[in-house]
Amino acid sequence: MDETLEQRIVELETRLAFQEQALAELGDALAALRMETARNTEVVRRGLEELKQARGTFYADPADEPPPPHY
Repeated sequence: MDETLEQRIVELETRLAFQEQALAELGDALAALRMETARNTEVVRRGLEELKQARGTFYADPADEPPPPHY
């Protein structure tokens, strides 16, 4: 019985070690994904800002334009 108990404890310690390793790997993956999400958010924010600026030049107020040469 003593040997069976020791074997079970070794089994539990082994499982715990694997779970700790898996948890550390998941934590690292989550941190990497958060950093990637932050970078992607910044890229999208910059793209939207550039689009807003470009849109202003394409849709300028007609009152700001000079009259055609035939006037």
